[in-house]
Amino acid sequence: MPEYMNIQNVLGVKVKEAVQVIFGVELPQVEFQPTRKDFEGDVTVVVFPMLRFVKGNPEQIGRQIGQFLVDGIGSVSGFNVVKGFLNIVIADAYYLEFFSGIKAIEGYGLVPRTDTGAIMVEYSSPNTNKPLHLGHIRNNLLGYSVSEILKASGKKVYKTQIVNDRGIHICKSMLAWRKWGNGETPESTGLKGDKLVGNYYVAFDKAHKAEIAKMVADGADAKLAEKEAPILLEAQKMLQQWEAGDEEVVALWKKMNGWVYAGFDETYKALGVDFDRLYYESDTYLLGKDVVAAGLEKGVFYRKDDGSVWIDLTDEGLDEKIVLRSDGTAVYMTQDIGTAIQRVKDYPDIGGMVYTVGNEQDYHFKVLFLILKKLGFSWAGRLYHLSYGMVDLPSGKMKSREGTVVDADDLMIDMTRTAAEISRELGKLEDYSEEEKQVLYKMIGLGALKYYILKVDPKKRILFDPEESVDFQGNTGPFIQYTYARIQSILRKAEGVASDWSNGAETRPLHIKEKELIKQIQLFPETIQLAAENYSPALLANYVYDLVKEFNSFYQQVPILGEVDEQKKILRVQLSKKVGEVIRSAFALLGIEVPTRM
Repeated sequence: MPEYMNIQNVLGVKVKEAVQVIFGVELPQVEFQPTRKDFEGDVTVVVFPMLRFVKGNPEQIGRQIGQFLVDGIGSVSGFNVVKGFLNIVIADAYYLEFFSGIKAIEGYGLVPRTDTGAIMVEYSSPNTNKPLHLGHIRNNLLGYSVSEILKASGKKVYKTQIVNDRGIHICKSMLAWRKWGNGETPESTGLKGDKLVGNYYVAFDKAHKAEIAKMVADGADAKLAEKEAPILLEAQKMLQQWEAGDEEVVALWKKMNGWVYAGFDETYKALGVDFDRLYYESDTYLLGKDVVAAGLEKGVFYRKDDGSVWIDLTDEGLDEKIVLRSDGTAVYMTQDIGTAIQRVKDYPDIGGMVYTVGNEQDYHFKVLFLILKKLGFSWAGRLYHLSYGMVDLPSGKMKSREGTVVDADDLMIDMTRTAAEISRELGKLEDYSEEEKQVLYKMIGLGALKYYILKVDPKKRILFDPEESVDFQGNTGPFIQYTYARIQSILRKAEGVASDWSNGAETRPLHIKEKELIKQIQLFPETIQLAAENYSPALLANYVYDLVKEFNSFYQQVPILGEVDEQKKILRVQLSKKVGEVIRSAFALLGIEVPTRM
């Protein structure tokens, strides 16, 4: 059934035909919107935009087009016009035919993969001097979900991250461990490796502040003391030794990074995210210098008197940007230019890239994408910065150096604990074994966390309230999971009910709640495509909530298993089943599991 019988596509063609036949005008496009609840109809055509092409009274124009549709499309059973809005009533038979066509489709709404223009999605990209925190959770959930949604829309996707495993930040942790670690390891302390290394990053910061305070007390300028504190100078020397290939420093760097990678892997597994390819800054930090040299020859870049290399973007409303220091060393922009080019070399089928990075880097990515365009790369026009806002807790802002971050592992454990406490209060799990309860608590807790974050538009800042997120009512993950479990209960009780209706059931009138539910199911394929085009899991998350609200209204107002008419019962059971399948599919794209019992 092409495009799942999208009625708007059919109506769009017919409305244009109506305008051509009645008014002799070619209409470039038709504007639709959902019919308001207080008017009869299923789809509304907005007449006002047509007045640029068709002269006349908008109500009269609407009535003429409406009659043309009733006469020419069997699926249109009626219409009404309110001012400049043509409300079209779609026949029940259309919805029954549609549902009959999709009810047995496995993976309804998911598009088979095409082999043109793969997309690489970068997310996570942590520093190796500390564990992942709440901000990383939003980053990972967004990047993973966008990857899965793009796959569902038909795209081939490569998930990647670039691990920031070099620089002064890791040297600070290394130096602190060498000074005060006494050889301790993750095994000897029982700590995850990323947590152990993060503790030494905090220890360095405390020691650095103490030295600054002493220098200031002795009469030094505060800013000068910050730059010239002995421990910071030691860390800078260690970085120079690493870049020079000092065997002892490199060995320590490998050992401590190894601890961190093992810790990250545990967190990623618990969070349910994965990657196809990892890039490491220690491998990529020299990339891009040859591109700068080539750009100089082409006149894309220019050299200043001190030998540094720049690009002038003032004509594009930006500023001048350095791409190579006067001593010949690269800056982050140089590295990002080189890494992007390297990725296309590694994966020649890449047609675009998505960078999941916080909104504090908005300007950086505007510059990066513009430079790549000026360098002549055809794929540069298909780069996207998935910019997102900060995540706050009621307790306030996080600070990594001071050790006040919300640790990702701890948060996931706390969410599971919160889910357990609320579930016990509700008393819903008396017949579960302890093992079954623990699995369910984790599913509810992580589902609550993921949904609460993903339902918000990526660009918006979030105030994350753990207890609010685990509420079993309202726009929450647990509410949707509970509805899915309710549907599975219905299906278990309906095992003896047939799956196909007959005896002219396809021509019978639909209950308004049946019709509204089918209309909501019909939106699922379109919602996946919109979420992919906008790189926004929030569109999908809120669609599922609307579907669940519609199902619960249907469940409360229409008998399902208690229906005496066998044909109605079959339809309602099948409707319930398809809603469950859509919930499961949509939540899988958000990285959320659904329980069969709650």
